[in-house]
Amino acid sequence: MMREQFETTKLHKGNGKGFFFIGCDHDKPPAPTQNLLLAALPHSDYERLLPYLTGVPLMAGSTLHGAGNKENYLYFLVEGRVSRIHVLADGAQAEFAVTGREGVIGLPAILGGESMPSYAITSESGYAYRIESSRLKTMLEENGALVQLLLRYTQALMTQIAQNCVCNRHHTIEQQLCRWLLNSLDRTDTNDLGVTHEAIAALMGVRRESVTESMSYLKKRGVIQPSRGHVVVLDRQRLEASVCECYSVVKREYDRLLPEQFLKLS
Repeated sequence: MMREQFETTKLHKGNGKGFFFIGCDHDKPPAPTQNLLLAALPHSDYERLLPYLTGVPLMAGSTLHGAGNKENYLYFLVEGRVSRIHVLADGAQAEFAVTGREGVIGLPAILGGESMPSYAITSESGYAYRIESSRLKTMLEENGALVQLLLRYTQALMTQIAQNCVCNRHHTIEQQLCRWLLNSLDRTDTNDLGVTHEAIAALMGVRRESVTESMSYLKKRGVIQPSRGHVVVLDRQRLEASVCECYSVVKREYDRLLPEQFLKLS
């Protein structure tokens, strides 16, 4: 099985409609300023960027960027989540970064590398505004505010990736699951996460049984209420008390590096 086919299979099977995740209704698309990077731009810079932004719905399981493919667009998320996933030759996979409305997908296009050996997969349905990478690179030459904002976001993202690596090596599955749930909560407006145990296990790169066991423990403590295709967080304070230090390390770095709009993440 090819890597692309494996990725699609892991994220698509499950609920009768072909997806693990709840979709979104976009009769009235959300405004671009629901993305916190765009909201942080000076008004004049935002107005120059606006004509080149195109709204696109994101369907759970869809691939925004394939491994090694040139990333021709950048996606500023306003709803939903996108996971950066690396897939090994034997089909094993793991998520190493997640992006929501606080960020943008497609940074390699403007950093000079143009691609990454990983996938950008929509892990929760949502909405984004995309712009051609060639257009954005041209605008960056004359937009110092946007350059600084994207550089700071890149540093925050690097912190997330590094901390995830340490967490996956040294902390328990339960702690990693708590971190995953909190990261998901921070990027949505509900405490009801539309996701299965199998999907979480695939993204975390662990056995499904390990996720189910940790879920059961958190349920007994009154932290979450898992059901078929959903996980409802009942007590965020207890969830934060159960997570390892990695969650707060990354959260503090986002708050330190990025504008006040990012405080809305918590």
